[in-house]
This record gives sequence, C-alpha cells and structure tokens, in this order.
Amino acid sequence: MLTPFQILLNQCAQGKIIYLFISDYFEMKRKAATCCGTPAQEGDPLTEIPEPIQRDLDAKGGLDALRKQIPSEAALENRSRVYHALADPLRLSILYIIRDQPLCVCVINRFMRLSGSKLSYHLTILKEHGLIEGESQGNWIVYSITDRARNLLRCTEHAEKRADEACCDGTH
Repeated sequence: MLTPFQILLNQCAQGKIIYLFISDYFEMKRKAATCCGTPAQEGDPLTEIPEPIQRDLDAKGGLDALRKQIPSEAALENRSRVYHALADPLRLSILYIIRDQPLCVCVINRFMRLSGSKLSYHLTILKEHGLIEGESQGNWIVYSITDRARNLLRCTEHAEKRADEACCDGTH
C-alpha cells in the first residue's frame, strides 16, 4: 500500500524530480567544519571553498580582510541612490544637455519633450542627489551640473571606454 506522500509524488508530473530532491535533502550530512578558518555561524551555507580560492583568501588576510573591503552600509546606500539617479536615460540626457552650460527648463525640455510634471520629477531626483543645482533668475529656474555630476559622467565614460577596450583586445 502506498503512503499519501507516495501517491502525491506519483500524481505529480515532476514527482521524480521532487523525490530526488527530497532524497538528496535527507541524505545530506551536516558538516561542523569551518569555512575559511572561521567558525561556522548559524545561517552559513554548508559548502566548502575550493582550495585555490581558500589559499588566495588566506594570502590576502582571510574573510576579515575581505569584509573590510565592503564600504559601510550608509556609504553603500548613498552610492546606490546616486547610481539610481544616473541609471535613467532621461536623467543622463539632462546631465549631458547642461554639462557645458546652465540652461532654463524651457531649453532642457526642447530636447527632452516631456510633460512639465515628468521633467520636474527627473530634475528633482537629480537635484536631491547633488547632481544639479537650480538657481532662480526672474521667472525662470536655470539648472547647472555640479562638479560631482561632471566627474561622475567622466568616470562612467572612462570606465565604459576601458571596458570596451578590454573586451576588444581580450585582456581582463
């Protein structure tokens, strides 16, 4: 007589795959071994690090040295927000439009062709992240790129050029 579990597996189109997965799960042996010379912690995956990688990690100071390479949570969040601001093609276009001279919204929008609210939204994101500045001049607001944004554009252009060169000549 089949158990309810076996009946379910027999009726399931992927029963064999499920059975193999469940079998593999119950046959796994928990390892109390340490990873990278550090004691295993709750939630750590039960995997071994390949020997060449372990040697390289040890030569560079192990997991603690690797952990120190990760910027603080606040720095990561700040960079993430800036990358988000730069990740939109419309916002990048705005930066390129005002890169060489400050411009009023009406000139920017001649190129962008956006509704006023949508352009305002993108300008606000750029302004909140310190990538542009707006200055009131009579009835107009004139936007200019900040040094930070100008440097970020240069860096991304340089990185893109170097990445293309590396791809073309086969170097890493």
